[in-house]
Amino acid sequence: MIIEPSKKMSIFEPAIFGDLKAAAALKKAAGFELYDLSLGSPDLPPDEKARKVLSEQSYSATSYGYMLNGTQRFYEAVADYYKRRTNVLLDPQTEIVQTMGSQEGLVHLPIAFCNEGDYVLTTNPGYVAYDAGIKLAGAVPYYMNLLEENNFLPNLDAIPEEVAYKAKLMILNLPGNPVPAMPDPAFFEKAVAFAKKYNVIILHDAAYSEFYFSGDSPSSFLATPGAMEVGMEINSLSKSFSLAGTRVAYIVGNAEMITIMKQLKSNLDFGIFEPIQEAGITALNNAEEITDRLRTVFAERHKVLSEGLKDIGWTVTPSSGGMFVWAKYPYEMDDKEFAFEAINQTGVVMVPGTVFGSEGAGYVRVALVQDVEVLKKAVDQLKKLKIQVPFAI
Repeated sequence: MIIEPSKKMSIFEPAIFGDLKAAAALKKAAGFELYDLSLGSPDLPPDEKARKVLSEQSYSATSYGYMLNGTQRFYEAVADYYKRRTNVLLDPQTEIVQTMGSQEGLVHLPIAFCNEGDYVLTTNPGYVAYDAGIKLAGAVPYYMNLLEENNFLPNLDAIPEEVAYKAKLMILNLPGNPVPAMPDPAFFEKAVAFAKKYNVIILHDAAYSEFYFSGDSPSSFLATPGAMEVGMEINSLSKSFSLAGTRVAYIVGNAEMITIMKQLKSNLDFGIFEPIQEAGITALNNAEEITDRLRTVFAERHKVLSEGLKDIGWTVTPSSGGMFVWAKYPYEMDDKEFAFEAINQTGVVMVPGTVFGSEGAGYVRVALVQDVEVLKKAVDQLKKLKIQVPFAI
């Protein structure tokens, strides 16, 4: 029997994360201590109230039927969260759709809006799921390079008009993964104007919206005047509420766009386990308390790691939020080779920048997923690196 993958499988390249884990496992087996700062998986446990609800609801014998979609209670909790946290008013009936984690939503959304050959404006570097969704839809990615001279924000003025007129969708992620650049209202206003001029849908990935270290509330693209006319925002409970394994997320925004997504979703799955939805409701209803604790922890981690890397000669991208540090190491070495050499010499596990696009060359993404003392030890280990050819100064 001949077993062959479909032609479409060629768009899915093997992920490097397994190779990083394998290299780290070999190091650990040899007796070395590891400092795993690779995956952006929250190390803090979910709030006790959410865990208790999930436990109690899961025990109920009546909790195991098909859900088909999000519950009305979940949609109302999302709407209330947005009203409290961002002053954005949402209709629970028409402007919210639930997804099985943001990854699922991100990968499937281009199928709902893009025809083969349509352009999708996305960033380089950018989260890997964006490319997967674009290519699955048969669309064409047009990369907006995130450059230091533009404060690592997309330069909308640099997009050729012939590309803009062919574009169907723009994906933004601020603060982002891997680059934790922070938007300001002026940037979002410019994006809305661009969308209206060229008839482009905007999807803002707000996975890290609660990871802000200054100000008193998270920002939302949908708070921008005119944003509800042109776009949507996707968010999950994975990062902000440490509920990554529950795979619960939502897309909010323009009612017509949400209707299209609901139609697609109705053909893909049968909804999320109701006890998980109830745990999510509990988390959203207690967001202020939960996310205040989160920010206190991550702001300290961000400061310790950023300052530590700067002290040993690394260049750290300025940021006042996010779950990652985007750093340029001071060695003339391919970023993938560097990541594996760092594991071999120091036990510190980081993700090479080119995993997220060609503009990541010379960078690594470092996740803030260990406590402060571990981060300090990781920096001490990186200080011991012995690479043959440093950059000329």
